[in-house]
Amino acid sequence: MNQQIHRTVCPYDCPDTCGLLVEVENGRAIKVTGDPDHPMTRGLLCPKMLHYGLTVHSPRRLTTPLLRSGTKGSGQFSPISWDEAIRLICDRWRVLIAEHGAESILPYSYAGTMGMVQRNAGHAFFHKLGASRLERTICSPAKDAGWKALMGDTPAIDPGEMAQSDLVILWGINAAATSIHAMRDAHEARRRGARLLVIDTYRTPTADAADEAFLVKPGCDGALALAMMHVMVRDGSVDRAFIAANVLGFERFESEILPYCSPERMAEVCGLPTEIIEKLAREYADAKSPFIRLGSGLTRYGNGAMTVRTISCLPAVSGAWRHPGGGILCGTSTGAAFPMASITREDFMLQPTRLVSMNQLGSALNDLSDPLVKSLYVYHSNPAAIAPDQNAVIRGLERDDLFTVVHERFMTDTARYADIVLPATSSLEHADLYRCYGGYHAQRCSAVIPVIGESKNNWEVFRLLAQGMELDEPFFHFSTDELIEILIGEENQWRTADINLRLRRGESVQMTPASSPRCDWKTPSGRIEILNDREPEPLPRLLPTHAVQDGFPLRLQPATTPLALNSSFYEQDDLRQKQECMVLMMNPVDAGQRGLTDGDAVIACNTLGEVEFTLRITERIPAGTVVTEGVWWSEFIGGGRGVNALTSQRLTDGGRGSTLYDVAVEVRGV
Repeated sequence: MNQQIHRTVCPYDCPDTCGLLVEVENGRAIKVTGDPDHPMTRGLLCPKMLHYGLTVHSPRRLTTPLLRSGTKGSGQFSPISWDEAIRLICDRWRVLIAEHGAESILPYSYAGTMGMVQRNAGHAFFHKLGASRLERTICSPAKDAGWKALMGDTPAIDPGEMAQSDLVILWGINAAATSIHAMRDAHEARRRGARLLVIDTYRTPTADAADEAFLVKPGCDGALALAMMHVMVRDGSVDRAFIAANVLGFERFESEILPYCSPERMAEVCGLPTEIIEKLAREYADAKSPFIRLGSGLTRYGNGAMTVRTISCLPAVSGAWRHPGGGILCGTSTGAAFPMASITREDFMLQPTRLVSMNQLGSALNDLSDPLVKSLYVYHSNPAAIAPDQNAVIRGLERDDLFTVVHERFMTDTARYADIVLPATSSLEHADLYRCYGGYHAQRCSAVIPVIGESKNNWEVFRLLAQGMELDEPFFHFSTDELIEILIGEENQWRTADINLRLRRGESVQMTPASSPRCDWKTPSGRIEILNDREPEPLPRLLPTHAVQDGFPLRLQPATTPLALNSSFYEQDDLRQKQECMVLMMNPVDAGQRGLTDGDAVIACNTLGEVEFTLRITERIPAGTVVTEGVWWSEFIGGGRGVNALTSQRLTDGGRGSTLYDVAVEVRGV
């Protein structure tokens, strides 16, 4: 028996970037636990990753290249060799480039792996090829845009400061499902005497753990923040001294916007009673160091950037930034800690090629011309399930003249429409370097088990494709470890020589932003810019969402579940079976009005499509809202369509993000 324990990192799109200890026996990962020495994880791991070995060694794993033998979508393939797969891809691409130009080729990837090398492995190749570029903005760019409009390049506070707060507000984040370590820190603050409040659109498990929960209408969080600031100004509980020294434009905000944002007016917009808004505003103003942890879901509306910008005004108006434990955390940015341009290689482009939004893939595959997209290369993503307007995406994937290649671990919804499928490694089978976006730590990892079957990692495949396309560039001869060394080769303001040494040893390291996030505002004016004349809207104000549609009175919330991550983990039978089926949760009042009963098969519909659900009637969902959790694979659901058959390709007000939560539907029985 050969048994060893290896240190590695969770590769999934989660802000915590957990440290893992993987017990390996005879080449198999037999046990996964949280690393107790990791600064964020401290031994605590989510239920998905505790059973990561079931994903890595799943009987569903693809182990050889495949060539389509049936119709698109049928999932019928025949095994081929890697040499044949690379030759077929490159031969087809050469013809397409000759006939239509390289921009007829479109890559599609996102965050199936968060490693800096493997996630970005295709950028240099497609830049050198001259292919179309993908605008990767499906998650939360509106959050970044809203923060930047107010705070510029000011770094985020350390999430650990939450434990020093006397009032923690988890706003638009189901931390029990998506950020378990933020939940742990919130409980730590509570044990020290802090109040824990939750603001969300329905009663999540996170809300159950709070002292008090406030349920707002979807997309109306900004109205609540405006009403709170109206109350604070009216009651004289703003910090005028802090504002005078640190804030630009508050006087105009106070005179032009806040008078029209009374609790009475905003109550109708956000759905909270006037007296509750008043109470919440006073509690926030009375706290010495209130800490707001902002989620990403509330940014996925037509007004998402403005919502973040508005809520982020609260600590500026209250002066919470003065005190440790006070402020707001949207997320951290550690991109400046590593020279990513040395991996993405924008310099390989002879000229900038066209940019295609990943949120509008359906339109790109069906309507985009000059040139038409003739080939799609998908890696570590599953757009047939996760992209908006699923019906349009699938119509595009069904095109006979679209040559689709998918590099994947499993036969996903997207892989079923591919012409060629290439088997991908898991994170335990390749090296990479990871950085966090919910903290300031980073870690380098090596492979801890042998490669399963004929799987190859992203960088290996792009090296083969570069060779096949005769791209004569020394960069494509580097190994993964050599690319990692480029990223950590030199010291900078974030990484000392000691940190680089520890990274090389595979340790998790804590980095430090180059500037302080408190009272050192990295904006053009050097102050928090409530007034920002560079923005289309110079002042934060109330903006509507997209989803008001005649005939579709219910607001659909596609929410998270602790048992999956977007469309990942549905290969694990146990996790999937715990979800039972694709459920739509509805308030008893709405169900009664439609003559529906618990357990009914129902259809949610709008102008984009129809989706079958099993109904769950519950008081946890406010009237007027319906909720579904997770992004199911089509093989496990009736009708073959998931929640994104109902979401649109419209973009957010800033950052060109997705509006996946900005959805109006009607629901009827089957």
